[in-house]
Amino acid sequence: MTPFSINIKGRLLTCETPLVMGILNVTPDSFYSASRCWQEETLERTASRLIADGADIIDIGGYSSRPGASDVPAEEEKRRIALGIKTVKRIAPDMPVSVDTFRSDVARAAVLDHGAEIINDIAGGDLDDKMFDTVVELNVPYIAMHMRGTAAQMQSLTDYTSSGGVTADIIASLSKKIDRLEQKGVTDIIIDPGFGFAKTIAQNFEVLRDLRVIGNALRRPILVGLSRKSMIYRTLDITPEESLNGTTVINTLALERGAAILRVHDVAEARQAVTLWREADK
Repeated sequence: MTPFSINIKGRLLTCETPLVMGILNVTPDSFYSASRCWQEETLERTASRLIADGADIIDIGGYSSRPGASDVPAEEEKRRIALGIKTVKRIAPDMPVSVDTFRSDVARAAVLDHGAEIINDIAGGDLDDKMFDTVVELNVPYIAMHMRGTAAQMQSLTDYTSSGGVTADIIASLSKKIDRLEQKGVTDIIIDPGFGFAKTIAQNFEVLRDLRVIGNALRRPILVGLSRKSMIYRTLDITPEESLNGTTVINTLALERGAAILRVHDVAEARQAVTLWREADK
């Protein structure tokens, strides 16, 4: 990967090796059941494990984006995320926290009221036209993901023939968003090709093969969220609960192709993959 740096509220985080982002889902319905932290005791135990296992960033979400997930009112999403941030900051005050939301008002509350430092937007601004201006206002790093439609619609929007294929669509879509953000003065931009979002299993593997092409075209750090996803467990005919080994394999392939951040449920195993990859890449 190409070294990069991001400004975390005036603290420059320089990254010469890939980072590991731990997932903290304050939800009752995320696709991987073991990641659901619906009670405070479970939330604290999970956050403590992610931190102890070596997470560089904790990503906190209060709205499941799996296909068919129920809608969550903004006020409830805010409440869930606030609970997650408070838990992490109580355990590790200096741990960078990203807020996983497509709503600008939820992002604003998470940053201003509770101390989140990064916005992770699965819609890349498409589901809230105030999001980019909010990023400018808050002056925080922004993760823009590629997807189409809403979580409920996205798996019916996988035809990329008119845009030259899925890789071309990712590059074209995210390139326009990077340009808009840069014109507004945003410099700390991370891209996410959106594995599993408006993509078939075959298209997910195509994106994985083309990851370096995407990175070279967009010249931004790439975050990959592959952890226990359907491209792994459906290909292997297993369950998300049985997909840790497959996740490690796929994450290693992503590292080989230039991934800068691994977003995972299982931090210790991802950290091991990064360490072994670094040794092999010397």
